[in-house]
Amino acid sequence: MNFSKSLPALLMASFSVCTLSFTSCAQDVIQQPAHSQALKDVQILAADSLGGRLPNTPGHAKAQQYLVQRFQSIGLKPVGTQYQQNFKFTPRNASAEVQGVNLVGMIQGKSDKVIVISAHYDHVGTRNGKVFNGADDDASGIGAILAIASHFQSQKPQHTLVFVAFDAEEQGLRGSKAFVANLPFAKERILLDVNLDMVSISEKNELYASGAYHYPSFKPLLDKVKVPEGLNLRFGHDRPEQGHDDWTQQSDHGSFHNAKIPFIYFGVEDHPHYHQETDEFRNIHQAFYLKAVETILRAVQVLDKELPS
Repeated sequence: MNFSKSLPALLMASFSVCTLSFTSCAQDVIQQPAHSQALKDVQILAADSLGGRLPNTPGHAKAQQYLVQRFQSIGLKPVGTQYQQNFKFTPRNASAEVQGVNLVGMIQGKSDKVIVISAHYDHVGTRNGKVFNGADDDASGIGAILAIASHFQSQKPQHTLVFVAFDAEEQGLRGSKAFVANLPFAKERILLDVNLDMVSISEKNELYASGAYHYPSFKPLLDKVKVPEGLNLRFGHDRPEQGHDDWTQQSDHGSFHNAKIPFIYFGVEDHPHYHQETDEFRNIHQAFYLKAVETILRAVQVLDKELPS
């Protein structure tokens, strides 16, 4: 990308204040040990200095570099020679191709069978001088997959876990389409994609696990998940007759489904902040988010334990 030479300076300028004095930057963060890093990750990715993370902008480049650093600090191994997997796509309302970058890291399990755990790190950028920070959409999903990766780095999984931060989801699932079209390992190894997109805002304290309509064998496994008190794990939003309320094609798991790779999608219903400038860190429901992260982690633990290896 054109911003590679200036990234170190940009990162130092944008992140050092919060890194060195995070208590003042995140004074509203709930002081809860479990998954508290996920809240920090969301706040950093949803900062104004990242400009809404529109692909091929300086803020997007900073988000990408931050995630590379987080993959490294967790200890994820690249799938190949580097985390970055480049692809080309044509943005909406444009005629020329640009480069997208998916970030892919892995934890080797006892089995070579793969569970993909994904979220997207791009958002819609800045419009008319207003920054659309995308805290829920989908910094929250990214924070969650990083928390899950951190857990399994210390508690080795049965299956190989591949963590993907997709680019250009908001451009029509372009990152996940490119990934599925050019898989870095045999398709037959993939058991499913666990995709996270918008998991931090719910007035009803409801988190949905979508996909069991298409893949009913997952339902009894998800029924085994011990859900934290105060969170309601729901099923649905995956039936064709639901029209717009059918989420099967509405995030990156759709690319896997179209390739006949099973999925489970975790997300919340639309809320007033969806694709608005108010989708900011201060508006996520922190207590709900921490419980959602824990619920999804427990679901992955069950899947890792119960699925064939």
